[in-house]
This record gives sequence, C-alpha cells and structure tokens, in this order.
Amino acid sequence: MLELAILGLLQESPMHGYELRKELAAKLGAIRAAISYGSLYPTLRRLQAAGWITEAAEAPATAEEVPALTSRRGRVVYKITAEGKERFAQLIGQAGPETYDDTGFGVHFAFFARTDQATRLRILEGRRRKIEERREGLRDVLGRAAERLDAYTLELQRHGLDACEREVRWLEELIANERSGRAPTIPRAGMVGGRRDNDSPPPPGESRKERP
Repeated sequence: MLELAILGLLQESPMHGYELRKELAAKLGAIRAAISYGSLYPTLRRLQAAGWITEAAEAPATAEEVPALTSRRGRVVYKITAEGKERFAQLIGQAGPETYDDTGFGVHFAFFARTDQATRLRILEGRRRKIEERREGLRDVLGRAAERLDAYTLELQRHGLDACEREVRWLEELIANERSGRAPTIPRAGMVGGRRDNDSPPPPGESRKERP
C-alpha cells in the first residue's frame, strides 16, 4: 500500500521524502499515514532499485525540516519513471481481498480518480461485503453476550456497530453513484451530508430565517 501511495503521489509532481510524508498524511489521513522515516525511506530505495522512481536534483533543506543539532544537507528529490507509471497502473487496477481491508481500501480510495469505473465498483462492493460481515459479527456479539459485558465494553461494541452501519450506507450511496455514472457530491461550506447545516452562518444574501 505504501508503494502504491508513493507512486501515485509522485505522478502529481517530484517530491523529496519530507514532502512525501506530509502529502501522505494529507491525502490518507493521520491514522493511515502514520509512516515513519524508518519505513518510508527503505521503500523509496526499493522503488529506486526496481527502476520505478529515480533521483532528480537535490533541493536545499529548510530549517523546519532539519532536526536540531544535525547538519543541513540537501534533500534528494524523487520522480517517477515510465516503468513506475506502468507499475502504478498495475497496482491501482488490483481489486482483491487486500483492497477491502481498512488500510488497503483507504489507499485505493484516495486514488479512485485514476481508477477505472469497473475496478472502483469491485472495490466498493468488496468493501461493503467486508463491513457487512463485521456488522453482523458485532450484532451477534451484542445479541448473545450483551448481558456478560460491562457497560464500557458494551458501549464500545455499540459504537463499532454504529460505525459499520454508517459506512455501509455511505458505500451503498457511492455504489449507486458509480452505477449511474455520477461522481460523489462535494458539500459546499455550511453543508453537512449534502444538507445545509442550520448552525452555520447563512451564505451572503440569505438570512437565517429564510433557510429551510
């Protein structure tokens, strides 16, 4: 998954390791992108050895990117090669069990704009099955063992069940959009779930009392 994410980001522009780490966090979220330099740089070296990325000119390091008491060396900038673009296309076209898990799905979904519709549908439908199975497992636990769980464990199970039910609804909406050829709706400022948030300030020219 890290290989896929790096190759996808380098298709946007050449980057050095610090930029890649920041972009991974921005694109995938802090939890999925909790990537240390210990895992990032070995992957970069492996991709370079495979001929999928190459080094560009070095860029000068800024003060914020250099830890205290260390030398300010130039940063190696990486760019994707033609072979790397082919490798990315191969990876992004995969739709197996690994793409339905939390991390695999998150990385693939981040690059859905570059994925063909048929593959997007297979991944979304596989993810929905995965979450439905997780939901049924939680329902089974709550149905059979709720009386044996303490209040906090029970609340945690309910929280997990709620999260599964929300994700299934979200996936069903995405699947319906894909089948009809529509892209996901991007909420405007002041919109929540495609509806206006009545607690947010009204847009210019509209008073709060005029809002539905």
